[in-house]
Amino acid sequence: MCGIVAALAARNVQGILLEGLKRLEYRGYDSAGMAVMESGALMRQRAQGKVAALEEKLAERSLTGSIGIAHTRWATHGKPSEVNAHPHLAGDRVAIVHNGIIENFEPLKRELESDGVVFESETDTEVVAHLIDRAFATCHDLLAAVQSVLARIDGAYALAVMHVDAPREIVGARKGSPLVVGVGIDENFLASDTLALLQVTDRFVYLREGDVVRLSARHGIEVLTADGEPAARDVQVYEHGDSAASRGDYRHFMLKEIHEQPAVIAATLEGRLSGSHVLESSFGVGARALFERVKQVHIIACGTSYHAGMVARYWLEKLAGIPTTVEVASEYRYRDVVVPENTLFVTLSQSGETADTLAALRYATSRADDLTEQDGQGYLATLAICNVPGSSLTRESDLSLMTQAGPEIGVASTKAFTTQLVALMLLTLALRRSRGDEREAALVQALRGLPGVLDQALAMDGPIAALSEAFAEKHHALFLGRGTQYPIALEGALKLKEISYIHAEAYPAGELKHGPLALVDADMPVIAVAPNDELLEKLKSNLQEVRARGGELFVFADEGVALTAADSLRVLHVPAVDEFLAPIVYTLPLQLLSYHVAVLKGTDVDQPRNLAKSVTVE
Repeated sequence: MCGIVAALAARNVQGILLEGLKRLEYRGYDSAGMAVMESGALMRQRAQGKVAALEEKLAERSLTGSIGIAHTRWATHGKPSEVNAHPHLAGDRVAIVHNGIIENFEPLKRELESDGVVFESETDTEVVAHLIDRAFATCHDLLAAVQSVLARIDGAYALAVMHVDAPREIVGARKGSPLVVGVGIDENFLASDTLALLQVTDRFVYLREGDVVRLSARHGIEVLTADGEPAARDVQVYEHGDSAASRGDYRHFMLKEIHEQPAVIAATLEGRLSGSHVLESSFGVGARALFERVKQVHIIACGTSYHAGMVARYWLEKLAGIPTTVEVASEYRYRDVVVPENTLFVTLSQSGETADTLAALRYATSRADDLTEQDGQGYLATLAICNVPGSSLTRESDLSLMTQAGPEIGVASTKAFTTQLVALMLLTLALRRSRGDEREAALVQALRGLPGVLDQALAMDGPIAALSEAFAEKHHALFLGRGTQYPIALEGALKLKEISYIHAEAYPAGELKHGPLALVDADMPVIAVAPNDELLEKLKSNLQEVRARGGELFVFADEGVALTAADSLRVLHVPAVDEFLAPIVYTLPLQLLSYHVAVLKGTDVDQPRNLAKSVTVE
């Protein structure tokens, strides 16, 4: 949600900023804008709607200058409109772009209004612009002005600021929202996402929580900690290349990312399996000794990642014999959590910057310190399963495992989810007490063959596209699953509602008769996932309950499951796989179903309404 691009160069930066905004469109936004220092003055263009609307305005009146900032806004304070779009100005002297929420903006705004400041917008961001303008008038140093204002504001932010009296400087800061520095040759950049800058550099400095950075023609890149101390931050080379931000021959990013899953899962497994074992060293230094002490696991996540955690609970309890709880991150820190001895705290996040998940980690860490002081309890360690190296989540956790999904542009998560599942299976096997038995060897072998099975599942694309026509005019859908397939049913329902706007719910199939059965009729399609496992016969009985009430069934079933298609029953066979890996394989047909339904309905597949890719506000 929201996107920042800033550039300080020896060339005109309008094209760089505009291209950066286009590459950030996947994050979700409702307006866009740009400000450039032009002949000693701040010049600005803003537009409500897509970046294309801003581009049209720039075609009519271009901005020319070698220093500038730009933004895509996802509304929090104030409705989507041009006047609320970023950048915001203060007295035509300060220009600022901001991701996040300033929680104490109201008293600060009243203070400024009492001094005669007149506000143009409804945003919290404009308050920060005026505070910086007032501070600069006293200290005449942009970095110092920003630092003094940061000490007064509460909340989450990533900022980029310019001032007409510091014409060759941009100051940035981050707290609770990501910001990276792009390192060029005699030019430097800021962005909320590396993808925004891949057209100009592949070298990045990942700012840490509380960091403040100054880009200047005179000093280059200066990074300071929240305490104002100089900080050394490594320059890292981006590994995926500029093609990661391109759709290639695919119609949508989501379709591309669905089809990338065999490759990224192979990458997630690479170097992490040895013979018939999982290498504990994949999780970090000291992981093996630590894992031997784990007696319980707490998994914390949001959205799709929460569904991955739900699957892992079945695995960890059945395969590793370890009691496991899974909780939504936004709820976790608002209750008094009981932490049993030797509990491993696991967070799941695609971006590693999800606000609720980060807040839960920080709450768990601080509370664990309190418990340790009181009675020797607290979490044994924290582990992040994440897709972005250098993210806040990985830096603040004791251990981490990268999912190797690569950039995921589509807002509706696909490959990030399945690589999380693979990472969680690796964790399950690493925590398994009966090391070296036949069950572990069989699962390791099945993991090695998983990319090939997923290729077979993707071959179902044609039949699924045909099946999707039955959903084009529907307004509701019900998904059913049992055991590890219940979270997959939840994920299938989430994908359908996210991108096709069809209301969808998921239930454990055994709960059907406890309420949802009242909804079943000819207009309510019911989608069931039916692998050939110990719960199959139970599931068949649940399906009969649907058919007896005139419901239309769509069943994704194992090749060995004896289900005969009929007028009200359509069956698509899914490639056979080890029962513990079935959740990963069955995810792909449900992703394809949601995709094709959305295409038929003509919705915006990659950027569904009201949603953002990385939710960096609470």
